[in-house]
Amino acid sequence: MIVCVCHRVSDRDIRAAAASGCPDFDALQDELRVATACGACRECAQACFATAPGPKAERGAGAAPVWGLRPVPA
Repeated sequence: MIVCVCHRVSDRDIRAAAASGCPDFDALQDELRVATACGACRECAQACFATAPGPKAERGAGAAPVWGLRPVPA
């Protein structure tokens, strides 16, 4: 699915970046430009990145991610 319409970034693009070692959401924005135009996709993009498997920055189990992402309500 397309997450960022402004820059045509999909959830697959976000997962691929996380899997290839993108360390945090700021780096993801630098790499893909996601959530850098209108900002409407920010929460969805953050949630996709947070749940994507990959070697992101270390954080303890249940801890908030190091880049300030709030937990997404279930």
